[in-house]
Amino acid sequence: MLWTQFYLPDAYSPTMEQLTFFHDHTMSIIISITTMIMFLLNSLIFNKLIELNMNENQIIETWWTIMPTIILFFIAIPSLKILYSMEELINPTISIKSMGHQWYWSYEYSDKLKKEFDSYMKYSKINDLRLIEVDNRMKAPFLTQLRLIFSSSDVLHSWTIPSLGVKMDAVPGRLNQSSMLIKKPGLFTGQCSEICGTNHSFMPIMLESIKLDKFVKWMK
Repeated sequence: MLWTQFYLPDAYSPTMEQLTFFHDHTMSIIISITTMIMFLLNSLIFNKLIELNMNENQIIETWWTIMPTIILFFIAIPSLKILYSMEELINPTISIKSMGHQWYWSYEYSDKLKKEFDSYMKYSKINDLRLIEVDNRMKAPFLTQLRLIFSSSDVLHSWTIPSLGVKMDAVPGRLNQSSMLIKKPGLFTGQCSEICGTNHSFMPIMLESIKLDKFVKWMK
């Protein structure tokens, strides 16, 4: 993402693709409603025709009650579909546990080979992304169904990567989970999205998507 970007980031997961499509779908409805209202306001302001004998019109009243209900259905049905799909876990191959701390993240891989490490924000060099680069990147294979488990050791945190459509709160004493499938290799970045104290701005997240065979070698 760029500082001057007004649109959503490029989608690299099926969830984010669906969220982008839903955004466009909703915006098209909103723009249509706004255009119609502006046209009606313009007509009311500049129209000089007056009907003194018309006190009511039940047909119009019926339609302006039915139409908003139909529009809400067009918005609600795809919204609920995405919400349910985001909560669905489809045979995850790898489980990754992310723990939030003040003010760093720790990751735990414990399916077959165990691996644990902490991820701190890295002091920025010339070629690094400022306030985003970390010393230990979280790694995951692309085109592989992942299960992410979130918790916290102290206060509320929120693990967020916008381009993957993942945002889940890390709550002390509670486990939250989410599914994720990355479509392409690359580096995906995010930050803690819950105000968690003094250094809240210095809790970056960096996920490196790699091939499955390289991931297995990295685990060893």
